[in-house]
Amino acid sequence: MGRSSDRNGRGRSRSRFWLFANLVCGTRRKKYAFRMASAVLKTVRVRYLTVLCYGAMMSLAIGLNLVPVFLTTLSHAFGGAAGLSNEALGRLGATAFLGLVVGIVVTGPLADRYGVRVFALGGNALIALSLCAMAIAPTYAWLLAALFFLGLGAGVLDMVLSPIVAALHPENRGAAMNWLHSFYCVGAVVTILAGTLSLRAGLGWRGSCVVLLPLPLGLLVALAPLRFPALVGEEGRTSVSALARRGWFLAAMLAIFLGGATELGMAQWLPAYAETSLGYPAWMGGTSLLLFSVAMAAGRMVVGAMGNRLNPYLVMAWGCGLSIVLFAVAAFSPLPWLALVGAILAGFTGSCLWPTMLAVTADRYPDGGASMFGALAALGNAGGIFMPWGVGFVADRSSLSWGLATSAIAPAAMLPLILWLRRRRSAA
Repeated sequence: MGRSSDRNGRGRSRSRFWLFANLVCGTRRKKYAFRMASAVLKTVRVRYLTVLCYGAMMSLAIGLNLVPVFLTTLSHAFGGAAGLSNEALGRLGATAFLGLVVGIVVTGPLADRYGVRVFALGGNALIALSLCAMAIAPTYAWLLAALFFLGLGAGVLDMVLSPIVAALHPENRGAAMNWLHSFYCVGAVVTILAGTLSLRAGLGWRGSCVVLLPLPLGLLVALAPLRFPALVGEEGRTSVSALARRGWFLAAMLAIFLGGATELGMAQWLPAYAETSLGYPAWMGGTSLLLFSVAMAAGRMVVGAMGNRLNPYLVMAWGCGLSIVLFAVAAFSPLPWLALVGAILAGFTGSCLWPTMLAVTADRYPDGGASMFGALAALGNAGGIFMPWGVGFVADRSSLSWGLATSAIAPAAMLPLILWLRRRRSAA
């Protein structure tokens, strides 16, 4: 009896042990499965929000690329038989960029305080409303007002998209910024295609505004239920006033101003240059801007795909040097086809300047928050305001060729700044 009881006791003990072991292992498996599911869900959420940010960058591009396709058309529509002056045409693009800068400056501090969600939604709503206003614009003044609010919506988006993506991908900001900003170029391509096809179909520039309306409206619906990441860590945000006392940051702001001028001086005037100076038809003017945007997208995607394998400062330095050469070819080549090719390729070489400067500054000051991105974007877009106007100003007094040649000053001034920033990147 005693031996039988001992055996029964040992049997019950072993059963309890295996039951406990299975329970523990099952709990561990459940915890592991839960962790894996949470990680997968987080990855899916990050990728989905990143993709929507790419789409919002395309929406932003509408505000800055629709007008250049129709510069010649708008000149006749609002300037009568004589057409608008080059300065008045340049004012159209400058007004959109003014709205862009206002949106960036106003949104930066507010996004740090209230979060980025409301501004991601509001920016798309402003773009949609402004497209409607442009489609019915009866006068030049009305068109200027609509362009200002179109730029304002684009500025709100420009303010929040870069810090959102930087917060989603802190381990590889350089590649993430170039991928994000490549979709600005994709959006420009879509906008230019819509504008060019509208011209060929007889819909005009008003019809193209309606054709582009579904993109911001669709993004407004898709972004509404999502949660957005915090832009700074628990340590808190470094204020812009503190950053403004640091020489490296001030040099970075000047550099991105010049990067914006390099990119947008050519982009805003390329269709008109192809038509009026190089003698190509109107549809070729739109196609040239399309190819310029494709070249920009390709350049940013190449830098994004290379990731951390490329030194960002050397990439920007080479971009500046090659842009100077291509600007000279575009402005002074006696062969129209070679001048056009030079202008288009300048999109490839100058494409990395803006997003890469954002990335290296975010790496240097990771707790700068939305306000830091706002300060950088405001200066970059200020370059976009100044250079198209400057090109028109010079063109009215000499020729559009000399106006575009003036744009080469921007990459020439940016090159030594980049080399200085590279030498000082590890300084306190």
